[in-house]
Amino acid sequence: MCGIFGLVAREGDGLDPAFAEKALTTLALLSESRGKDSSGFAFSDDDHRTLTVLRAPLPISTLVKLPEFRSEWRAHVPAATTPGRVITAIGHSRLVTNGTQLNDLNNQPVVKDGLVGVHNGIIVNVDALWNTLPPGLRQYDIDTEVLLALFRHYDRQGASTAVSISQAINRVVGTVSAACLLDDRPVLVVATNNGSLHVMTDEASLFVFASERYMLEQFKKRLEADPRVARLKPRQLTANAGCVLNIRSFAASFFSLADTSAGAPPDRRKQPYVTTTRAVTANPRDKSLLVDFREIAANPRAPFERSLLEQNAEHVARLRRCARCILPETFPFISYDDAGVCNYCRNHRAKTRPGTLDDLRRLVEPYRSKNHNHDCIVPFSGGRDSTFTLHTMKAVLGMNPIAFTYDWGMVTDLARRNIARVCGKLGVENVIVAADIVRKRLNIQQNILAWLKRPSLGMIPLFMSGDKYFFYYTNRLKKQTGIRLNVWGINPLENTDFKIGFAGVAPIFDKKWIYSLSTLGQLKFFSFVGKNFLLNPSYFNSSNLDSVGSILSRYLFPQEDYYSIFDYYRWNEKEIEDLIFNEYDWERAIDTRSTWRIGDGTASFYNYIYYTVAGFTENDTFRSNQIREGLLSREDALSKIADENEPRYENMKWYLEIVGVDFETTVKVINGIQKLY
Repeated sequence: MCGIFGLVAREGDGLDPAFAEKALTTLALLSESRGKDSSGFAFSDDDHRTLTVLRAPLPISTLVKLPEFRSEWRAHVPAATTPGRVITAIGHSRLVTNGTQLNDLNNQPVVKDGLVGVHNGIIVNVDALWNTLPPGLRQYDIDTEVLLALFRHYDRQGASTAVSISQAINRVVGTVSAACLLDDRPVLVVATNNGSLHVMTDEASLFVFASERYMLEQFKKRLEADPRVARLKPRQLTANAGCVLNIRSFAASFFSLADTSAGAPPDRRKQPYVTTTRAVTANPRDKSLLVDFREIAANPRAPFERSLLEQNAEHVARLRRCARCILPETFPFISYDDAGVCNYCRNHRAKTRPGTLDDLRRLVEPYRSKNHNHDCIVPFSGGRDSTFTLHTMKAVLGMNPIAFTYDWGMVTDLARRNIARVCGKLGVENVIVAADIVRKRLNIQQNILAWLKRPSLGMIPLFMSGDKYFFYYTNRLKKQTGIRLNVWGINPLENTDFKIGFAGVAPIFDKKWIYSLSTLGQLKFFSFVGKNFLLNPSYFNSSNLDSVGSILSRYLFPQEDYYSIFDYYRWNEKEIEDLIFNEYDWERAIDTRSTWRIGDGTASFYNYIYYTVAGFTENDTFRSNQIREGLLSREDALSKIADENEPRYENMKWYLEIVGVDFETTVKVINGIQKLY
């Protein structure tokens, strides 16, 4: 879940070092959208017979401005060059998923047994793979190391370069898009098991690769003055494909990962190149980008902090609830008739349709690509519903989707691993946009600290405002790719109007989209927010522009060629859970038996507030909607929320830790808010 890139450029004939530097930095800056936590480069120097790695816990846009980058670049590409010399560089812009960036050994490029590699993706069976290799080989936390260890394992058995990397990737569960330089042969290897890798070459003097086609298109646009660049055409390495480029001859051999037949043994150098690593000493902007749930559970303070969490189950059990659904009397704008049935039940209109996949097939058919190009975008959070949607579009309806993920800093590592499981098995390209996560988390911190000074249930949505840019970036990706169709896994049963109900906005029972809000509703909501800003000036902070942009992204984004699968196919919890566990070996959360919202870092926190203060959570609304749709009995719903509404300590601790807010202080303030029951 990072950006990888690189180039091999033969000097001479107008291809000079200045061009090469501009080309490399252009690729680097274009790749930064996929991760800003750390970055690095690797340079291969034929003149000095060296491989040099430069890494830093900094965004790549910062690294390329540092003197360390300039000195390494100049050392490998002197001003006076010999015609025919080859410039080779690969790079990485990292979104931390495995191994903290504060330890330089976990940053990329990764060096292992004479291999220098960059990897985009997550290997979820990393421990099992290490168990198949000789003990003592593992040095780092980062999962990329095991890929390189496997590559070298097969290489030492005499397999060809293509077969060695193929055998290594074929053992991986998860996603791999990787590039590798070797100290003992003049080749660059690139390969992918899900198609998140694109290349361009003129087969004579220039080879370029990046994680997304759009990056290469922009690369061409920005360097089109060079005639060789103007002639290049991006080519996707489709799922389970790779390429071995001979750096000396520029011969590019494309191969399938499925072909593991014996090939020609590698042309090894008589004397391997010397590999050196240089780490940039820098203070990262954030010191808590990665917090492991297992470390949280083992924290000596965990028992004490758990004891702070209120449950109030006996008091909540005495709340009056709807006789048909399970909504309690503390629910905003609720009323009951003489039979004890609430107005939400009385005004309910069926939200799930008893449609079939034939209905959905007819819908998407006009968008189907006739030449196997990408033909739809599936926004993919890693949750159960978006997993079902992606599976259906690819494996059932035979479309060729791009899975699009917007990571705003609250996508948990569990969600990322499940994303890797699904995209790797389906062979689906995963386009990622990573926000400035440090800034996003600072925004959340400022809003939580402001909220704690004057708690209000109606202001809680401010904590989650940053994720709404998912809509904006989905539309941007449509423009970048030219793909018209986007199919969402938005579940109509997840309607949570109560969140703005606490801000004085009455429910709309016949709205088309669950995110829809009338003009009057918007005015009431903004008025409520404005009043709270005046009463609590701490809300005036650096997050304000981001919050406004989020609101605009949510309510004003274009809804053209925009569909939700569950508007055409009946949502069925058992069917979805059977799929995610049986087909994709989905990973469960360690602090709940539920499969809903387990990859969302914010849900456990705001649900604790709602439950503690109002006696219900979004689980109550979700289960109530299932009752109204005839999908669940009232008795089963009550049984489920008794489990689902229990405080999720590990997730709450993770959330407050990464945004930099004290757990004990925060929980005590929440517990002290006057209850609505």
